[in-house]
Amino acid sequence: MYALKQRPPIEDAPIMAATRRLNAALDSLVDALDRRRDADRHQAALQAQLHALGNDRARLAADLDRAQSEAGQVGEVAREVTRRLDVAMTTIRDVLATHGG
Repeated sequence: MYALKQRPPIEDAPIMAATRRLNAALDSLVDALDRRRDADRHQAALQAQLHALGNDRARLAADLDRAQSEAGQVGEVAREVTRRLDVAMTTIRDVLATHGG
């Protein structure tokens, strides 16, 4: 009877093999979870960058609209200055012509 107690039962071998397979499967699961967590972290970083780029684009678009508006106003002022200079030059020519200058 003593010899039977020291020898592992035959049914322990399948249990040990199943335990090793279970441990390997759990290790694979942990590795997959780590990869997924890293991928999620990377995706969150990309989304933050995309959000920042969207904000920059909106700000730049507003700046461009403002600059285009200001350029249009400068163009209008330049045309008005040119018109007034033309009027002034015409007036000066008329005065000079009238007074023999």
